[in-house]
Amino acid sequence: MLEIPVMNEHRGRQTKDGIRIYDPSDFAGMHTAGKLAAQILDDIAEHVFVGQTTGAIDGVITQMVEDAGAKSATIGYKGYQHASCISLNHVVCHGIPGDKKLKDGDILNIDVTVIVDGWFGDTSRMYVAGKLSRKSERLIEVTHDALMRGIETVKPGNTFGDIGHAIQSFVEAHRMSVVTDFCGHGLGRVFHAPPNVLHYGRPGTGAVLEPGMFFTIEPMVNLGRAETKVLADDWTAVTRDKSLSAQFEHSIGVTETGFEIFTLSPGNMFHPTYSRD
Repeated sequence: MLEIPVMNEHRGRQTKDGIRIYDPSDFAGMHTAGKLAAQILDDIAEHVFVGQTTGAIDGVITQMVEDAGAKSATIGYKGYQHASCISLNHVVCHGIPGDKKLKDGDILNIDVTVIVDGWFGDTSRMYVAGKLSRKSERLIEVTHDALMRGIETVKPGNTFGDIGHAIQSFVEAHRMSVVTDFCGHGLGRVFHAPPNVLHYGRPGTGAVLEPGMFFTIEPMVNLGRAETKVLADDWTAVTRDKSLSAQFEHSIGVTETGFEIFTLSPGNMFHPTYSRD
């Protein structure tokens, strides 16, 4: 029932592809929501260590969201019961927090979406428990850099195919695979909306970017093959070949001249090697 007034409140234009165009004044709300999500991911870093459970990490995140006076977008979403998704090693996305203890060398993606004054802030990044192996480090590096290359193509007149191509060509040049089963999405006053933001594609194809579009870019990259499968819990997606997978996600808005990232790390901690030599 609550969605109806929220949608009416923002009658902004929609493109022929069904993509909502937000007003310049809407960027502020997205920055506030995005900053909180990013701050939570900064603050959770110290809770990622060998022996810690993913359930305990999620418990801390739940408390952080509550303490900020915000709302988790994922608790209650299609029956999901947690404030984060935590995807470990060969889990591609939508890992459910639980009793699993982190082991030395485990890599994990933590994905958080918060709602602040009706605006959605959605971001994820990689963490490591203990010592990072060289192959994990390479995977994380390539995934992070692929996201940034995708973001750098964002400006009015370019297309969603340009974003996908920038990501895919970079990843495949490093002999890794882009997951094609999952994609980024529009967001704003809603959690998921058009467009589907594919992390692969051909230049010049897909919808044309316009100022006022808000969406996520969130490439998932595998060390092995691209194929995934969803486990019996109907949430957890894993690599079919059990190879390691990594993901980074930002929420962004298209401006007149390029883009703004709503989910920048306040502590400059987006990349997990920030504290390493």
